[in-house]
Amino acid sequence: MKKFLVLGVLFVLPLVAYLFFASGVHNFAKLPVLNKSVGNLKNFEALSGEEINFQDKITVLGFFGKNIYNKQGNAFNLNQKIYKKNYGFQDFQFVVALPYGSENAARELLEELSNITNVSEWKFVFGTEESIKSLFKSLNTPHQLDENLSTRYVYIIDKNGDLRGRDGQLKENESKVYGYDASSVADLSNVMVDDIKVILAEYRLALKKYKADRKEK
Repeated sequence: MKKFLVLGVLFVLPLVAYLFFASGVHNFAKLPVLNKSVGNLKNFEALSGEEINFQDKITVLGFFGKNIYNKQGNAFNLNQKIYKKNYGFQDFQFVVALPYGSENAARELLEELSNITNVSEWKFVFGTEESIKSLFKSLNTPHQLDENLSTRYVYIIDKNGDLRGRDGQLKENESKVYGYDASSVADLSNVMVDDIKVILAEYRLALKKYKADRKEK
């Protein structure tokens, strides 16, 4: 009897656990769209010289401002908690909007980050003060840029160029989440990590479904 009980625990519990987590992925497979009118990066120039845009990419968007050194700690927080775990995903990128004149400071920050990890998906883009303000305003969040054109918040933009976050309807008394406080390791670890997992899982599931449909045809 004990033998069958042990076998039951070994085989049944993993199955129950799998069904539980599979159900969770199914039920929470989509991060809500908060804004479908986010601007684009046409008025920005990339540090690398390549064309950077939101389309067909899952983007973490940040605004580090005129004095990028003030946001250096935020960059390292994001790199450790979010970027390092996900940059291997084919369509994932970090985009940081900066004013013209910040190019050398951006290169220095990129070099420091490169000592920790592969920085191929860190994209620094440069524009005028007006273009930065316009892009930020298009997010339509309750946050504000400071006098240096920076904010401690970063934002998730999906492959359609839409702002993703939490709409406050998942849990009772939950507030809307438009962006994530990069100065807070707790906010990144407890909120953003989960939301990035959800949106990546959403696209992975969509890709698997697409491949399955192609095979059936």
